[in-house]
Amino acid sequence: MRDTVDVQLGDRSYPIHIGTGLLADAGSLVAPILNRKRVAVITDENVAALHLDALCAGMGAEGIEVVSLVLPAGESTKSWKYIEQSVEWLLTEKVERDDVVIAFGGGVIGDLVGFAAAILRRGVRFVQIPTSLLAQVDSSVGGKTAINSPHGKNLVGAFYQPQMVLADVEILGTLEPRDFLAGYGEVVKYGLLGDAEFFDWLEANAPAMADGDIAKRIYAVTRSCQMKADIVARDEKERGDRALLNLGHTFCHALEAATGYSDRLLHGEGVAIGCALAFETSMRLGLCSQEAPSRVREHLKSMGMKVDLSDIDGELPDADALVELMGQDKKVVGGKLAFIMARSIGDSFVTRDVDLDVVRGVLRDALALR
Repeated sequence: MRDTVDVQLGDRSYPIHIGTGLLADAGSLVAPILNRKRVAVITDENVAALHLDALCAGMGAEGIEVVSLVLPAGESTKSWKYIEQSVEWLLTEKVERDDVVIAFGGGVIGDLVGFAAAILRRGVRFVQIPTSLLAQVDSSVGGKTAINSPHGKNLVGAFYQPQMVLADVEILGTLEPRDFLAGYGEVVKYGLLGDAEFFDWLEANAPAMADGDIAKRIYAVTRSCQMKADIVARDEKERGDRALLNLGHTFCHALEAATGYSDRLLHGEGVAIGCALAFETSMRLGLCSQEAPSRVREHLKSMGMKVDLSDIDGELPDADALVELMGQDKKVVGGKLAFIMARSIGDSFVTRDVDLDVVRGVLRDALALR
């Protein structure tokens, strides 16, 4: 049971393979792009314990040697410390420009390893094997690579496309429920930003998908990847349409900074809260009906997701400080924040003409409920 989505970028186009049994077949899928039968895998402790042996077996079936580096799990790994460790390890392993580096993990590993591949020897080839729902539907696709800075999230990085993506949905069965639902924050985002029919499908089918329905998981991952691939093909470097993929992220990145990029708030949880805040702001600006934000919140709550600032443990800064944190967003141009607002579910747009007093009001009201 497999699907393939192609990211159309001319001579840098690549396939996203989605389905079951992809770890076992990783060697046969990767072998055609190898110049020598050797790959360097970078992963984290959690993924290594669960899946590294299976990946090595899949590679070994094709006679491919695997060397591996295991890093700590968690958002804090997306840092200068671990990008340096990764690059120096790849150099020690004598990885050449025509070799292949494999990012084997969730969004943190994918972003970190992709950035390492982009800067090593001015660019070595890499393959994404995402192991979280969030990474399979979003961060592994489209070539955004980065590490975090104390100034903000993903502020140091490069656009650098992989050679292919292998999204094995069977791996998702080993995720903790919280991690799966965090990834769902990125799935529902696609319906909200540009596909009302997909949001309708999710309202009807997402509970079964969360409970483990493989066919529904493959469909959700495939539809999400196809939407992102279409947008990336039109706007690889985020000069226009690609910014739509950041629905909820301006709020999310401020909340992640406020919580110290810690387990208090996972990225996908921040996206879900951010989407709810974006729809509430859109409604207060008169852009969408009152029904739209209510429907978004109702669906997220029905999935057991974080949707309010009160769902975040611990203290948060006040509304003014959160808006200040938004000012470090990568999409700021001429000091003006970019927001993705919504006319309705499935109809979002990018604007720099948002009254920040309205945003502050939304945040103050949300904080008052804590």
